[in-house]
Amino acid sequence: MFVIELVYTADLAQIDARMKAHVAFLRRHYDAGTFVMSGRKVPRDGGIIIANGHDRAAIEATMRDDPFVAGGLADVRIIEFRASQKADDLPARIGAG
Repeated sequence: MFVIELVYTADLAQIDARMKAHVAFLRRHYDAGTFVMSGRKVPRDGGIIIANGHDRAAIEATMRDDPFVAGGLADVRIIEFRASQKADDLPARIGAG
């Protein structure tokens, strides 16, 4: 599993101008089974993506294609972790159940 942190390096007007492309990027990787959840940070200075994968290099390559990263609008930090526990009612806790 991976925690991916995006940190905006551009102003929000530039971020908003690329948001549609970013959302399409997210959707492709949700559909492929890689992304598990994502959302804006509070305050809105970037975002977080939780991803499933076995290959850090593949996650790094995926994130280089994010329109925010590819466009120089955000830096990315990738943290790999081994998920060993989860709440039994996880879908309910995150509003998906």
